[in-house]
Amino acid sequence: MLPYKKLGLNKCYFSSVSSKDFKGLNTPELTADMPKIEGSEIFKESDEETKQSILNYDQNGYIILKNYLSNHEVDAVNEEIDQLLNSGKVKFRYRNKIMFAIKQSALLNGIGNQAKLKTFLSLLFDGEAKLFQSINFLMGSEQKTHSDSIHMTTFPYGGLLGVWIALEDIGPDNGPLHYYPGSHKLPYYLNSDYDNEGNAFLIGDKDYTQYELMMEQKIQEQGLQKEIFYAKKGDLLIWHANLFHGGEAHLDKTKTRKSMVFHYFNENCVCYHEITQRPSLF
Repeated sequence: MLPYKKLGLNKCYFSSVSSKDFKGLNTPELTADMPKIEGSEIFKESDEETKQSILNYDQNGYIILKNYLSNHEVDAVNEEIDQLLNSGKVKFRYRNKIMFAIKQSALLNGIGNQAKLKTFLSLLFDGEAKLFQSINFLMGSEQKTHSDSIHMTTFPYGGLLGVWIALEDIGPDNGPLHYYPGSHKLPYYLNSDYDNEGNAFLIGDKDYTQYELMMEQKIQEQGLQKEIFYAKKGDLLIWHANLFHGGEAHLDKTKTRKSMVFHYFNENCVCYHEITQRPSLF
């Protein structure tokens, strides 16, 4: 039985939900099925460096698949995004994000729903991966360190995976990604951890910057060490729902930082936005 049915919730119609609704309930972490992963198509076709990255997933909370997309495939994606922007089918939102281009492009949708990738992701959280969202960037996100679980939360925890693809070479001056290996093993820091819980009528009233400040404090308290990902065109990064990550400053604005993000939910989870207490429907 699916979790929301166990809780007496209707997945399509409950009006608000947050982590406080699940307090006291068993919230097991969804974990990778490593023996099956080693038998997956992606693992078998990977070089030794990539295989080691896969084997270190439980320890580090991320995987780097080198040269996942060919130069030809990346060029096709970049051309597609240019055409979608020029035609007005997609637009920038939230300053620099192109949201849900997969709804306008069979090419992008096909990459996000590639069978071998979804099978691999499904094994990482021992469930069924469903593509929820895409985001394309032409410039660096410059987003401060966060865990995706504050934005796209699941019950049980861990039912989300992020996938980021470099659509060009990315170095120190055009906004590379950063992450904190092992941070996914820390608690899930949600609304209650920075006094931002709402009630049946109102959501929490704390500014998002308070969450960012809390995350900076947790990094210092835990002595976490940041790593920066200088990606090559076509490299793919997979990260755990609770991995602390963000975007470095985009120092040279004459350069682009083209990239594409996919988010996947485990279809057997309750999926919601912790901050707004709204269910994620897809």
